[in-house]
Amino acid sequence: MIIRTRWRAILQTLTLHVGAASLIGYFALQGYGGQYGLAAKRDLEQQYQSLSTELDGLKTQREALAFKVDLLATSRIDPDMLDEEARSLLNLVNPKDLVLLRQNATKSRLQ
Repeated sequence: MIIRTRWRAILQTLTLHVGAASLIGYFALQGYGGQYGLAAKRDLEQQYQSLSTELDGLKTQREALAFKVDLLATSRIDPDMLDEEARSLLNLVNPKDLVLLRQNATKSRLQ
């Protein structure tokens, strides 16, 4: 009878240790690779950096467009800006002007 109780004590201790080790292993794996783990945090930080960079570029582009719109305000129209827009929309050139052909810069800036 004493042998059975020893085996029972050994098996209970072993079962307890294996169960605790598997529980610790589960939480360790979830802490690293789970939905809210370290790997997910690293991915979110990288996504945050890329979106912050994109946001800075869009803010700069928005400021440039707002400045250009401000120059075309009806209360005070900038003559140079009016001339530039009229020539680009009407596709007209003064014979004394020097013309440089290039790709459409406004489309590339807006994209």
